[in-house]
Amino acid sequence: MKHMNIRETPVDERPRERLALFGSERLSDTELVQVIIGSGTKERNVVVLAEDVLALIDRRGADLGYSELLGVSGLGTAKAAVICAAFELARRTNCPHPTRIAVPADILPIVRHYAERKQEHFLSISLNGAHEVKSVRVVSIGLVNRTIVHPREVFADPLTDRAAAIVVAHNHPSGRVEPSIEDRDVTRRLRQAGDTLGLRLLDHVIFSTRGYYSFLENGEL
Repeated sequence: MKHMNIRETPVDERPRERLALFGSERLSDTELVQVIIGSGTKERNVVVLAEDVLALIDRRGADLGYSELLGVSGLGTAKAAVICAAFELARRTNCPHPTRIAVPADILPIVRHYAERKQEHFLSISLNGAHEVKSVRVVSIGLVNRTIVHPREVFADPLTDRAAAIVVAHNHPSGRVEPSIEDRDVTRRLRQAGDTLGLRLLDHVIFSTRGYYSFLENGEL
């Protein structure tokens, strides 16, 4: 069922039809990519292509380029160009006013589209002195229930951003948001590294489609 061809999918479950009925905000990231791509090939249907493109987007983010998209098997020049154009239009029309993080829940609109990922995605959010978001990056993509994170990878880009502080976040594909022993250990190591670098870790947020857990709100930072 995971890789069912679009033609085999019930009409009311197809991404284009769901977009028309419910609006684009109701679609998952994979479904949005399917709509952009439009169709697949005989060897690789649009669902498989969308998953590969989304994985590439997760790894490269805003730095994703045309030549990299051409490296996706089954994705030709026309579809690669459409995806690049969609990215550029999103950049040009994105709200110019920065998002200010006042409470942990303010992070959720920025990261919640990762909640449906089948693997853990560990994210680093750079903030300026007013706690406005400067950038959001995927630091690592892990297994179903574990992400490998090292402080140097988490702090490398925020230091380049000249950030004043950071918030980290990661999704739990299981749906449960209670922190594991590893989550607490990572948080402790990141806090210590941030203190050494003079770049404060404000919070670590674990989230899923069911809710979120804030280390700050629970008195663990």
